Amino acid sequence: METPIVDFVRRYAASDIARLHMPGHKGRPFLGCEALDITEIAGADALYEAKGIIAQSEQNAAALFGSGRTLYATEGSSQCIRAMVYLAMTCRPREALPVIVAGRNAHKAFLYAAALADAQIAWLWPEERRSLCACPVTPEDLEAALCAQGAPVAAVYLTSPDYLGNRAEIGALAAVCHRHGTVLLVDNAHGAYLHFLDPPSHPLDLGADLCCDSAHKTLPVLTGGAYLHVGWGAAPSFGGRARAAMALFGSTSPSYLTLASLDRCNSDLAEGYPLRLAEAAARVEDLRRRLRQQGFSVEESDPLRLMLRGDGFALAERLRRGGVETEYADRDCLVLMVTPENRPEDLERVWAALGENDLPARPLPTLPLGRGEAVLTPRQALFAPHETVPVQSALGRVCAAPTVSCPPAVPIAVSGERIGEEALALFTYYGIRQVDVVAEDAAAR
Repeated sequence: METPIVDFVRRYAASDIARLHMPGHKGRPFLGCEALDITEIAGADALYEAKGIIAQSEQNAAALFGSGRTLYATEGSSQCIRAMVYLAMTCRPREALPVIVAGRNAHKAFLYAAALADAQIAWLWPEERRSLCACPVTPEDLEAALCAQGAPVAAVYLTSPDYLGNRAEIGALAAVCHRHGTVLLVDNAHGAYLHFLDPPSHPLDLGADLCCDSAHKTLPVLTGGAYLHVGWGAAPSFGGRARAAMALFGSTSPSYLTLASLDRCNSDLAEGYPLRLAEAAARVEDLRRRLRQQGFSVEESDPLRLMLRGDGFALAERLRRGGVETEYADRDCLVLMVTPENRPEDLERVWAALGENDLPARPLPTLPLGRGEAVLTPRQALFAPHETVPVQSALGRVCAAPTVSCPPAVPIAVSGERIGEEALALFTYYGIRQVDVVAEDAAAR
């Protein structure tokens, strides 16, 4: 497959032209990549007015993913999430409520997007909480939630796969959305590769209307590279306004290094990637099987992830001593992410470092849900005066900005909710010591 962005920047790097334009390094090697790092010079196209090589590369990506339209982002899925929420709110039918029904395990970028778009959120809660990262939603759950609204909503927003590798029933959930006259938005940040499985299982393949992929998480793309996908069945207004939505939330100086890596990835996806993906998934499944035989509690997850139950901090330290760095660890689990770019010996290093399971076995705990009374909208809370208080002083206060690290960036209390006893227990459980709350005089107003 052609790689028009890569070809252009390589030709430019090989030329003897005087660079009297940005960036300031002028192509001189400081880290080694500077010669390929350019700006919107003649012939380079412009991401938010793309008509040349960037537009051609995006069309190549759309063909590979089978989307109605695919746009590039250089600021990760966070930029795409903001664009999706904006599109859902501004393109909604006249009769639709300014409400987004969302799984409670949403990334905090969704909460910020809702605040910027002044969207109200109706949360979907799990029946029981085993982790902040997980929120199973059945078609029946969604049906009940949409009926409870009394009118069509702007959108439904789900995270699949979630940080632990759980995948939602996207096909059935999309059918429920469409039956209720609304659209399905999916944060597929961790699943860009899913279209290339046999059979394909990307959210777009299963009926999602808008979807974001963090290409850099699972594909050979530089950090920040992401896709906004518009499904073939989505309303024409989504595709027509998508680039303007991305421009609204994106820097006017997008990284051409990241754009070139997205372009180069198209060539990889078109040339043998499904086979390499299948081989990598088979290696992960083999390691999953062997670890279970050694007594480790390994959860089912998406094909390129290993999620082990147990003291994640202890497991991560054991792996680190064996020359392995993990994706995520907390007191209950450990997450390892694999791609076809990992060598087989990388997984063997995991096997050797973990050894036999001599840690005490324990199930994932049942945690408090942490429901809080919504007293302000996310926008009102985030734009109000804030103060930071110790957790023990937060009871009854209104959450301002969510207090959570990334990863996993899933809030315990969300902006506008009154913090209750259950939220306090979760803050303590996850080691959070301070909370950002709305200043008392602002909350009273």
